[in-house]
Amino acid sequence: MLFYLTTLNLAKVLHKDAPTLKEGETDKQIVAAIEAWKHSDFLCKNYILNGLDNMMYNVYSQVKTTKELWESLEKKYKTEDVGMKKFIVGRFLDYKMVDSKTVTSQVQELQIILHELHAEKMELSESFQVAAIVEKLPLSWKDFKNYLKHKRKEMGLKDLIVRLKIEKDNRFFENKVGKHPMESKANLVEPKANKKRKHFGEGLSQGKNKYKKFVRKCYI
Repeated sequence: MLFYLTTLNLAKVLHKDAPTLKEGETDKQIVAAIEAWKHSDFLCKNYILNGLDNMMYNVYSQVKTTKELWESLEKKYKTEDVGMKKFIVGRFLDYKMVDSKTVTSQVQELQIILHELHAEKMELSESFQVAAIVEKLPLSWKDFKNYLKHKRKEMGLKDLIVRLKIEKDNRFFENKVGKHPMESKANLVEPKANKKRKHFGEGLSQGKNKYKKFVRKCYI
């Protein structure tokens, strides 16, 4: 709206008071300037009112000057902006991850809130975002949270998301198989070939039986 009013050369009446004519003054230039101001004020005020919805039009249509109207609207919307910022900050601070939902989906929800904060010109450093997300991990991720908190090397937001996805996949595999992937791999034992042991003398006796001659009695 401000840009549109500026292109129409009407923005000057938003912040300045109307010129006044002193008593006994009859200068035609001053009178013409006052009339021009009144005309600009009338146009500008009605342009603004036409941009409002019906309910707000009924509230602000009784305002006398454009300056008064503009200041009232600025106060209203700036107050709403402050309230919106507080609401978004409250959502971010109160957000807690739960075990009933996947961690990755909850991280995405947090990223949406962070994007809303940035849109309200409340930018947070990446290191703060990472630390906040780690701190909000659910109770079942306590060990992994402590592991991340004690890492000396600083992580970026993308690195954190990758690590969370890997940990989620490992937990899924663990619940499915019953062991952690690395643990199950370490416990694999290759079956040994069963070799038959020959008892001492077994081969010898078999050899003797092999070459044993059949003896018959001869009757004449």
